[in-house]
Amino acid sequence: MTPPSRLERLQVLVYLGAIAAGLTLGSTVPAAGAALGVAVLPALAALLFVTFLLVPLASIPVAFRDARFLMTALVANFVVVPLVVAVLVLLVPDEVAGVDGALVVLGVVLVLVVPCTDWFLTFTQLAGGDTARAVAFAPVSLLVQLAVLPVYVWVIAGGAAGADVGALIDVGRLGATVLVVLVLPLGLAAVVQGVAARVARGPVGVEGVAGRLPVPLLAVVLLLVAASEVPAVLDAAPLLPLLVGIFLLYLVAAVALGVAAARLARLPHTAGRTLVMSVATRNSFVVLPIALAVPEGAGVVAVVVVTQTLVELTGVAVLVRALPRVLPAPTTPL
Repeated sequence: MTPPSRLERLQVLVYLGAIAAGLTLGSTVPAAGAALGVAVLPALAALLFVTFLLVPLASIPVAFRDARFLMTALVANFVVVPLVVAVLVLLVPDEVAGVDGALVVLGVVLVLVVPCTDWFLTFTQLAGGDTARAVAFAPVSLLVQLAVLPVYVWVIAGGAAGADVGALIDVGRLGATVLVVLVLPLGLAAVVQGVAARVARGPVGVEGVAGRLPVPLLAVVLLLVAASEVPAVLDAAPLLPLLVGIFLLYLVAAVALGVAAARLARLPHTAGRTLVMSVATRNSFVVLPIALAVPEGAGVVAVVVVTQTLVELTGVAVLVRALPRVLPAPTTPL
């Protein structure tokens, strides 16, 4: 991986500025905000195409060379984390400031149950983690989460929290959204990676161009969502203390879980940092189009997802500095 750019280091401020600009635009020119809503899904499709392009799908076999790290990461992310999420959603009341608690539960489950595959790599590098293991794990994580996400949503949101998932989600609309915004970008990214692999310096060129795009593209998406969902943001404002509290609790629990799992599995310190980052960062990129496909209350679910993104980015910005102290390099004996 190339070193993080200045824009990547400042991405939290970029995203905050994009949301503020979107809210200002949507509040002062409501017609423009409503019109911009049409561009949200195309912008998300472009963002996810670039995101998938940066996930080295050809590295999947490499991930199985370190079975101990892979199994620890899979169990932590896809077994233990969902259990943590099932407990956290119990904190959501049936109704919060006039908003159906089921919508909040759905948003929390969507955004917390699957690990990140994009800025997870950048933050792992910033924290001194093992970027080779991170790059190898990312495509495995992506394929697993696409398979199990519907199961987690149905079991946790529909079972543990009592939400009527069938009533909240329009399956036809959701299927069309997933096809256009997730499946097609993933397939196109796989084709581009395959072509680039056959061209001299192809992968380097593709990674160099695509690597500059996620931060500005996500900023555009956040601006569009904020501008087009101003009423939902205003309606959901009373939810923010509850949401911030839940997402902070998750982040603390995830870091503790990651550190404990790394020590239990006796991973090297760099691999341990990678594991912690994998459980601390969540895949809001992938679930945001799903949130926006909810026919009634999509704005509320999207606000939940975006709130988690901002809490996570702020927390992880601190974590990249603290993690090397929590999992330090072994001292060399004199």
